[in-house]
Amino acid sequence: MHILIYGAGALGQAIGCLLAEDGHRVDLVLRPRFVEAVQTSGLSVTGIFGDHHAPPERLGPLTHLRARNGEHYDIVLLTTKTYDTDAALADIAGLHRCYCPVVSMQNGCGNLEKLEERLGRERSLAARVITGFEIERPGAVRITVSADAIHVGGCVRGVIPAAAKRLAEALSHAGLPSIAVPDIYQPLFAKLLYNCALNPLGAILGVHYGALADNAETRALIDQVIDETFAVITTMGGSTPWPDAGSYRKVFYREQVPATYNHRPSMLQDLEHHKPTEVDAMVGYVAAQGRKYGVPTPCCEFLAALVRFKQEQARQAP
Repeated sequence: MHILIYGAGALGQAIGCLLAEDGHRVDLVLRPRFVEAVQTSGLSVTGIFGDHHAPPERLGPLTHLRARNGEHYDIVLLTTKTYDTDAALADIAGLHRCYCPVVSMQNGCGNLEKLEERLGRERSLAARVITGFEIERPGAVRITVSADAIHVGGCVRGVIPAAAKRLAEALSHAGLPSIAVPDIYQPLFAKLLYNCALNPLGAILGVHYGALADNAETRALIDQVIDETFAVITTMGGSTPWPDAGSYRKVFYREQVPATYNHRPSMLQDLEHHKPTEVDAMVGYVAAQGRKYGVPTPCCEFLAALVRFKQEQARQAP
């Protein structure tokens, strides 16, 4: 396949490396600071799925799409931060002679809906990724942890698009376990529960996940976030692998938190690096959907407001 990865940070570079090593043609839209390393040395991946390398001649590093405006791709993988989704879709929609599927591999919820609105149902897919990627240096990524295979699916529940099957097979063959699923919303909502429970509160307080679960006060806040998020998902007509919030909490405290006990929230890392956060795709999304469907979400509203305040502070800091 000829694949475009738009917004190639840690996730995009790792996937690009694996797919290019496995024989696919891969173009990557990435930040200028990564281009020289990719042109000179290619891409490397280390970590829990082994060591991989894709040489420069198998990769096409780009800083924007204008240089390839007439290029044909078989699939586009969208790996930007959620706040860059609209700009990315405008670029992708402007590609001449390119009407291939586009797969959101981003955090949070609401991205697939944006793809569907801009590109149409047939071209819009999403993937749920709960694997940890870290850039060690430009062009070198380490895969640190993986809680499950990547899940890929389309907009219509009960239907597995051919493009989802093809991508899942390609990723698995390249060394990254993946499956195509008939309901991508369920794994996306399951990831939303986990992210909302830990990421914003950890970012506000500046602590790792385990510290939040060990304290009675923060644990009570986590429980409320889980209740609110579950209520919104249910009211929206969505589902998760758990029948109710109480069932999820058992899995959350017994399995998920211990497995990521020392992890520092990505939202905290964004604040520390004076970057925007993805709060509006997490608790901000839950609060917005709560207002839309008439579900009270006071804790999610409060956490979203605090993160936005700290985000503005970080932006203004020298």
